[in-house]
Amino acid sequence: MRNRDPNVVLLLTDQERYDVSAPDGPDVRTPNMDRLQEEGMRFTKAYTPISICTSARGSLLSGLYPHNHGMLNNCHEPDAVRLNFPEEIPTFGELLADAGYDNSYAGKWHVGRDQRPADFGFEYLGGGDGGHDDEDADFREYQRELGVDPEEAELEETIYTDNPDPELIAAKTTMPKEATRTYYLAERTVERIRDGESLDEPFFHRTDFVGPHHPYTVPDPYASMYDPDDIEPWGSFDETYEGKPAVHENYLEYRGVDGLDWDDWAEAVAKYFGFVTFIDDQIGRILDALDESGLADDTAVFHAADHGDFTGSHRQFNKGPMMYEQTYHVPLMVRWPGEIDPGTTCEEFVRLLDLMPTFLELGGVEPPEDIDGRSVLPLLCGEVPDDWPETLFAEYHGDEFGLYSQRMVRTDRYKYVYNAPDRDELYDLREDPHELHNLADHPEYRDLRADLEETMVEWMAETDDVILKWSRKVLGE
Repeated sequence: MRNRDPNVVLLLTDQERYDVSAPDGPDVRTPNMDRLQEEGMRFTKAYTPISICTSARGSLLSGLYPHNHGMLNNCHEPDAVRLNFPEEIPTFGELLADAGYDNSYAGKWHVGRDQRPADFGFEYLGGGDGGHDDEDADFREYQRELGVDPEEAELEETIYTDNPDPELIAAKTTMPKEATRTYYLAERTVERIRDGESLDEPFFHRTDFVGPHHPYTVPDPYASMYDPDDIEPWGSFDETYEGKPAVHENYLEYRGVDGLDWDDWAEAVAKYFGFVTFIDDQIGRILDALDESGLADDTAVFHAADHGDFTGSHRQFNKGPMMYEQTYHVPLMVRWPGEIDPGTTCEEFVRLLDLMPTFLELGGVEPPEDIDGRSVLPLLCGEVPDDWPETLFAEYHGDEFGLYSQRMVRTDRYKYVYNAPDRDELYDLREDPHELHNLADHPEYRDLRADLEETMVEWMAETDDVILKWSRKVLGE
């Protein structure tokens, strides 16, 4: 047994799809994510509780569903329901710091408009995303030391949305890879790991990469690494929206991508894949630093994402009020030498918010009693508790399009989506893995829908869902 609690390194990406690092996914080069899976555990059914940045990150911090922590949509937008994370809610950073952990944080924050990681128990090492974080002077100085003027970098091979205010989807940048934010965040993380050699107390370090979130802007060799002609269309690209909620098709025009065909998307997907490989290379640098410092055996490394990305799936861009697998199913892999059997796979449902109590248990801290999350430590050790949930619950509350209440229940085979303002959805994921055929109103699925509605009500009651009082009237109660 160890003489002290382990160090923890969390490597979080922004809008990384589950399939890009899955063994049966597209041919994306992720040797270092593969390394984590080969040396640790891969979760096949990890899900975000919500597919929007602020809300998901608030759940990661607190172990609560968004309807309980209150950050229902992005804090930087003018329609934000809350600007800042509630100070009275305990977070794992604060609790670990109180227990003696030396906490640090690099990269994207995006939880509170006027808050920073330092307000939640972390020493902030900089590297914010430049759009939602003012603490960016360190990165600019780093670029100047490399002799790079970011204003002189050019974008080539650009793809934009087609609306009055065009948004960049993907591009190649002429900036050298060493001068990018992605590379810089790994650089700061490597420095932090080297500093960890001299610490008497265990450390927790979190790096939040700002990709592969759009715009998928990457330098060579990554921008040219994947040939668009070799990328097969997503199975869901044949989406017709027949029998689907109206907002699905509305989002095509709203996002300005209704005119994009597969050739356009293949160019963008190639850049997205390149972005994933670029980040994977940085994960490799971090893992190498742990090896070289002698800290690898005493450090649990987690890799996850806040949520996924459509990247042309269902012909959609970004994310939105659509609870498809591409934005809710996320990667989760954990390496903990001596504790996790190498090359193992966990097929139980887990949620991003379960990481909060997991980090606390690793640090010997009792999680708060009233959280929604549950530690996955037993799963990491190869044990499945008898009462581990066999279904999954997730939610959405709308974003720029306005508030739009959604809830989802997922079983091994089926997915049921309750859309409060519109028609519901039901998918047979075994027979229809691309979620093209909505069976919610099919008479042969009436009993199954009733069972899933009952399961949803149970989840809503267990998590004190604020809309249950009204929703139970239309959910078979």
